[in-house]
Amino acid sequence: MNRATGLLIIEVINSNPNGDPDQESDPRLRPDERGMISPVSFKRKLRDLVQDKDGPVWQALASSFDPPLQAGSYCILESRGRDRRAIETEISNGEFVNKYWDARIFGNTFLEEGASTSIRTGVVQFGMGVSVSPVEVQRLTNTNKAGVEADKDRGMAPLAYRIVLHGVYVMPFFVNPTAAQKSGCTDLDIDLMKKLIPFAYSHTASYVRPMVTIRHAWYAEHRSPLGSCPDFELIEALTPRRIPEQDKEIPSKTWEDYSVPTSLPDPLLSRLNKLEDLAAVS
Repeated sequence: MNRATGLLIIEVINSNPNGDPDQESDPRLRPDERGMISPVSFKRKLRDLVQDKDGPVWQALASSFDPPLQAGSYCILESRGRDRRAIETEISNGEFVNKYWDARIFGNTFLEEGASTSIRTGVVQFGMGVSVSPVEVQRLTNTNKAGVEADKDRGMAPLAYRIVLHGVYVMPFFVNPTAAQKSGCTDLDIDLMKKLIPFAYSHTASYVRPMVTIRHAWYAEHRSPLGSCPDFELIEALTPRRIPEQDKEIPSKTWEDYSVPTSLPDPLLSRLNKLEDLAAVS
């Protein structure tokens, strides 16, 4: 397994890509009004797609491998209703690593006491997604003709529909081969994640998140496990820029407000094993 540097270019249109529970589910914002998407929220979408074994994404992707992926080796540790005692037994008898895909790839903090074999650090780390420019948030009132209370014939949720009008977010991620030695993560686990990424938003869309699109999903594989190019150079080279540049502190309105790289400069490309746009094959 070689080191890899990834960068997701995510366009948000009239959607809330990640609500902040501390701000009544407002879209997450930095103090400078740039939008944020937490790593936890993105990984949750990948987990949900793998957990839904009857869903079209898992069915299609699992069968695309030769041999097809076995569902029993791709369970999700971070799921509701899990049986802690059963998981402790799986750790003690060695079944844990082979069973839970998200524990192998993202790590876990399930056991902190007396279990030196439990996984801690994940092989894949997603960073905070941040919008290139500040974003404008609109808050609208939801109404319900039928009503939701027994003594009322109509319903209303003041300012409950909170969306980003437009934004382009960049979210970095990194593959660290050193962590794979302890977690049991394999190239097959990474390949599944790569195939899942393009469907993370389109197959988990919701009422307040109807138009969140991964425009590009760059995956730069280095030439060795140690790495062959600084991460920051790759991220800077693949990050969209506002046009004109002086508008970078003004919320954008369309995708055309950005200059978006379609590859890396040759001096950087030559230092990699390969550069893939995972979104191009979805």
